[in-house]
Amino acid sequence: MDTIAERGLDGLTMAGLGRQVGMSSGHLLYYFRTKDELLLQTLEWSEGRLGAERSALLSRPGTARERLDGYVDVYVPDGPRDPHWILWLEVWNRSQNADAEARARQAAIEGAWHRDLVAILAEGVSRGEFRTVDPDRFATRTRALLDGFSVHVAVGVPGTDREQVLRHVSEFIEQDLLPRP
Repeated sequence: MDTIAERGLDGLTMAGLGRQVGMSSGHLLYYFRTKDELLLQTLEWSEGRLGAERSALLSRPGTARERLDGYVDVYVPDGPRDPHWILWLEVWNRSQNADAEARARQAAIEGAWHRDLVAILAEGVSRGEFRTVDPDRFATRTRALLDGFSVHVAVGVPGTDREQVLRHVSEFIEQDLLPRP
């Protein structure tokens, strides 16, 4: 993951990665078949870790807003070249040429994030913490906002750091989701 974040997929060779992990490139190719498969399995592994974080977040006591803030905190990259986000950018970039199975696996990862956000929103609406919104539609809009800002943070667009993004997202939530006094 760190090697991909540092060099990008184009800078990653199976021989170089093999040297880093103490394995031959032949062994890596035996297990992963292609660099694209290595990339996707690395993303699935990383997402498994984040999925566990999200599950813990969803199950802890508190308000829906607290869980929503936690979700946003997990979603937004830590800073430029965040390894998890660089993986995503590589997968998105290569997905136009991916086969149906790879696209389905990517969609499954995206779907887990979406379902968790929909659950938080539905809970908040049912408790009266949030305005009456269609949770699925609002989740789609929110994730698009998060994706756009997160790409800027991950690639290091000047003037778009993590703290600024968290403030923008908080303002969006306050303006479009929280009940008006």
